[in-house]
Amino acid sequence: MTSDADIAQQAILEAVDTQLENNNPPITRETWSRLRSEGFTSDEARKLIGYALANEISEIMNNGDTFNEARYSQNLDNLPDIPWEQ
Repeated sequence: MTSDADIAQQAILEAVDTQLENNNPPITRETWSRLRSEGFTSDEARKLIGYALANEISEIMNNGDTFNEARYSQNLDNLPDIPWEQ
């Protein structure tokens, strides 16, 4: 049986894949490339980007915000540090 957490994680990774495929926002692909050059595997880089995206979604849901590209970009720039560990 698939848990809600597994479903959410899969949805986040699919969103990351879409961002990478569409190069939108470009910072996502730039971050993926940077993480790869730092020695992370493709899957590890995708998961790290997923943490930044999950954090942005959490901000939207918890605070009634709209997508904040500047905040998302900052979280991507800070990877591999996880947003909620900063």
